[in-house]
Amino acid sequence: MKRSALTLSLAVVACLTGLTRGAAAQDAVKVGLIMTYTGVFADAATQMDNGIKLFMKENGDTVAGRKVEIIRRDAGVGSVEVAQRLAQELIVRDRVDVLAGFVTTPTALAATELSKESKKLMVIMNAATSLIPDRSPYIVRTSNTIPQDSEPLGRWAYANGLRKVFTLALDLAPGIDAENAFQRVFKAAGGEIVGSVRFPITTPDFGVYVQRAKDANPDGIMVFVPGGAQPAALGKALAERGISTDKIKVMGNDVLTDDSALKSMGDIALGIITASHYDHYLKNPGNARFVAAYREMFGRNPDIFSIGGYDGMHLIYEALKKTGGKADGDSLVAAAKGMSWVSPRGPMSIDPETRDVVQSVYIRKVEKVNNELVNVEFEKFENVKDPVKAAQGK
Repeated sequence: MKRSALTLSLAVVACLTGLTRGAAAQDAVKVGLIMTYTGVFADAATQMDNGIKLFMKENGDTVAGRKVEIIRRDAGVGSVEVAQRLAQELIVRDRVDVLAGFVTTPTALAATELSKESKKLMVIMNAATSLIPDRSPYIVRTSNTIPQDSEPLGRWAYANGLRKVFTLALDLAPGIDAENAFQRVFKAAGGEIVGSVRFPITTPDFGVYVQRAKDANPDGIMVFVPGGAQPAALGKALAERGISTDKIKVMGNDVLTDDSALKSMGDIALGIITASHYDHYLKNPGNARFVAAYREMFGRNPDIFSIGGYDGMHLIYEALKKTGGKADGDSLVAAAKGMSWVSPRGPMSIDPETRDVVQSVYIRKVEKVNNELVNVEFEKFENVKDPVKAAQGK
């Protein structure tokens, strides 16, 4: 739909909403989920939806006197055009009060202008490219940002004796965010980037890239992969090129060593260092309870997508409590700013200036515990803001 027609549609629904607001004050609060239920990111969407379902099972489907209704829409492989159309339909036809979900950055960016023009709260439950909340004043994020994990990893690398690092990252916004953040802090501390390469999302074989990294003779290799089959492909390339984590530190993002990646890589993953805001192996009472409930309900472990959905619903419920059930975007986003709570991931809050998440980042190492490969936390960075916005004075 052209911009003028889209603006007209949103203006019409805004007018209708205003005319009926009094009569419909106690109607259901509608939350429209835009997810990737099919395609390469289908499992991520399933896990996020599982987190939403668990939260609602524990807290009911009514808050501040209003029933909460979830409307699910599938953006497939994450097409921008499909995500934009779905967001428009949810706002204009389904008249949702909140847009939420968004596994990938492209699907999130596709809906930002619609959120802004319709003045709808938009809760980002995963998409982690730094700039997303800047696109609409109604966006709040409950997952993480890529630089939020990558900068602590760079600081850890230099502090623990690494001086020469090769970076290997996905050639899309999340990978570029990760590469830039790691390189910035590592070089500022005195480290040297001895080489870097970006690979396309369709890469099935990392052999040539890993060989280039090995030839650069680094102390460490920093990797950003999007998940799926790529962690296993990377592990295979590391093994074939004889790279041992005892001699060259292999570091990366959270999905590099999530449950599915560890299962596919096997013992090749031992010793890999990653930074993340959540893992089911975190040792705290709240997480122990959360993991037990999640396993009972779904028969598997929660992951970063699950916690994003779970905490995203927490934010929506708490915002509705603060507004007394008012679900207009201005009221909800005002209630969300500065909100803080203790999640299974640990203490977290919403920065009132950036509307982005502030939380702990954990440095983990893959170890074998009771004959199972797990990410064992050994260092923690607390109250981490998105460093890109912090550098901009936000």
